Amino acid sequence: MRPRYRPLPPLTASYRPLPPMTPAERSAILRHARDLFNAGDYWLAHEALETVWRSIIREDEAAVWQGLIQAAAALLHRERGNDHGVEVVGGAALAKLGGPQRPDVEFDTVTFRAQLARALTGEGDPPRLEFRADDRPQPGS
Repeated sequence: MRPRYRPLPPLTASYRPLPPMTPAERSAILRHARDLFNAGDYWLAHEALETVWRSIIREDEAAVWQGLIQAAAALLHRERGNDHGVEVVGGAALAKLGGPQRPDVEFDTVTFRAQLARALTGEGDPPRLEFRADDRPQPGS
């Protein structure tokens, strides 16, 4: 079994938007991000989610993706015992994930946010990143 701790790569110098992705590309990246997140590979999930975020033009949609990215970072801080990182980054994630489910975000953010809030206070297991029931990618898509 490999160790769970990996050093963080250097931060990028600046945000660089990516061109919009095709629905098939987005679906594949989201499945990959979900699998990484649910396996506890929070840094790699963070990177995969960032690919989607960087391809988004609308700021209101981008905020939810930023919240998911910050959730992965907060859980990484939790694993490493960084209480300050959990509090600051986790709080920012919860704020960005607040409100009703957005129809343009494929993941169930309402359930995820509730699970994240419990996990960040030590009252529950890490949340699972799951597709909304009506937005699950179809096999081969």
